[in-house]
Amino acid sequence: MKVVIVGASGNLGTALLRRLGAEAGVEVVGVSRRVPDRSAGPYDLAAEWHRLDIGESGADARLAAVFGGADAVVHLGWALQPNHDEGAMARTNVAGTRAVLEAVAVAGVPQVVVASSVGAYSFGPKSRRVDERWPTGGIQTSHYGRHKAINEREMDAFEAAHPSVVVTRMRPGLVFQPDAAREIARLFAGPLVPVPLLGLLRHLPVLPLPTSLVSQAVHADDVADAFWRAIERRAGGAFNLAAEPVLGPEQVAEALGVPRTVPLRRQVLRAVVDVSWRLRVQATDPGWIDIATSVPLMSTDRARSELDWVPAVSSTEALRAIVEAFASNRGVGASPSLHR
Repeated sequence: MKVVIVGASGNLGTALLRRLGAEAGVEVVGVSRRVPDRSAGPYDLAAEWHRLDIGESGADARLAAVFGGADAVVHLGWALQPNHDEGAMARTNVAGTRAVLEAVAVAGVPQVVVASSVGAYSFGPKSRRVDERWPTGGIQTSHYGRHKAINEREMDAFEAAHPSVVVTRMRPGLVFQPDAAREIARLFAGPLVPVPLLGLLRHLPVLPLPTSLVSQAVHADDVADAFWRAIERRAGGAFNLAAEPVLGPEQVAEALGVPRTVPLRRQVLRAVVDVSWRLRVQATDPGWIDIATSVPLMSTDRARSELDWVPAVSSTEALRAIVEAFASNRGVGASPSLHR
């Protein structure tokens, strides 16, 4: 079996390289905007690498050549920065996804597995779980939500035009792994915030968070396992992916070892994030607060029943591990996609 991973050098990509590397008879091909050091793990698990920017003009033709003979293409390519330039991100997130889908059709690949997200969902409840039929209109005050929603419509159109291709949409919550701590910190905190400083979260006397800041998380290795199960079974459709428990303020504080929480008005947190982002003090735009406080809680029943998927790592364990990795400045090295 030949599997091509687009965006193979990032957080999810490295986890999927490890997962596929454990399977006999699977040939893995990596595609990345920057080719990593192939002598270092897990990058050495790919049989070959292709340097390719999916947002460039003509990327679909180049991708089609790479996809030739593949049994499945996994699309993980995504740009979270520079989030002060949405057009630049859209070239990767929107035009790049369109190029991948077009190349899949041209190359005759029988399955494409796309990393969507809980961020694709429209405003929804925090008091009950929703399944994969919940509307995917995104949170429109977030560039991430807007782009994910556009991609969902692209996949709808692609499925209608190419019914012979199995389209699999994975919708995970927050994805953590210690080896990606440095990458995640740079994407969300920015270059001005030292990574070890984030580890000091463990030593706060109180944790001020809005009560509506309720999220779901999952370890990258568990997400990778779900991807493999969908490929192995050629399972189509959408799958929500999240570990237990749901992460509210109390669960986050417990995972970090912070003694207690205090309520913080959502509008206050959003304003602080917005001003500091506009001043370029930190790299998280306020749309992420809107996603965290507005998207619904997901039911993972379909992944558990159809893929026999059970997360090996709890959400609190995954969160605790990445905070500890922040403290030690851990990472597999700056992902090539981060060098600009």
